[in-house]
Amino acid sequence: MDLLLALAVFCLVTLFTPGPNNLMLMTSGLNFGVRRGMPHLLDVVVGFTVMVLIVGFGLGAIFDAWPLLYLVLKYAGAAYLLYLAWQIAVSPPPGQGGVAAGNPIRFFQAVAFQWVNPKSWVMAVSSVSTYAAVAPFPLNVVVIAALYGVLGLASAGTWLGFGVALQRVLTDPRAVRAFNVTMALLLVASLYPIFADGLPGSER
Repeated sequence: MDLLLALAVFCLVTLFTPGPNNLMLMTSGLNFGVRRGMPHLLDVVVGFTVMVLIVGFGLGAIFDAWPLLYLVLKYAGAAYLLYLAWQIAVSPPPGQGGVAAGNPIRFFQAVAFQWVNPKSWVMAVSSVSTYAAVAPFPLNVVVIAALYGVLGLASAGTWLGFGVALQRVLTDPRAVRAFNVTMALLLVASLYPIFADGLPGSER
């Protein structure tokens, strides 16, 4: 029970602190509102929960055995992240009703983004390796993924809500444009750990 409580605290801290997913959810909240931003929220939660399951069931070991596979994924993912950052930077400001006329991020984009998000890798690998003793394998992986899924809904909803609340503050289209560009630049900056770090879990 003590280890489960420690795991829950770890999940809460890593989920609620700023990161690429949360920045993008806040941007969706500002530009698209709750209803159109809700699919993005669910896609992030589902995508990351599935990622934890896959990592827990052995993908990390595969990358350790074939580093080239992760190298290819890393650079392809970095290019994809740059594309998403560009889409955010050029997205139109909200029009009538405070909602943008463009399209929110799609399911495949949100799910695929988990695999190029350095924070997602740290969260998945660290939780599976550090809290493996929370239950016998493979139940431990299921418990960790389920906890991330439940708490992830609360975290993603909070950050989406931040973005919706900003609609009342950022009423000038130029201010919204500046916000979108800032979020895009922060996403680009989040690429640094991808190139600075080695394989996921190499710091263990």
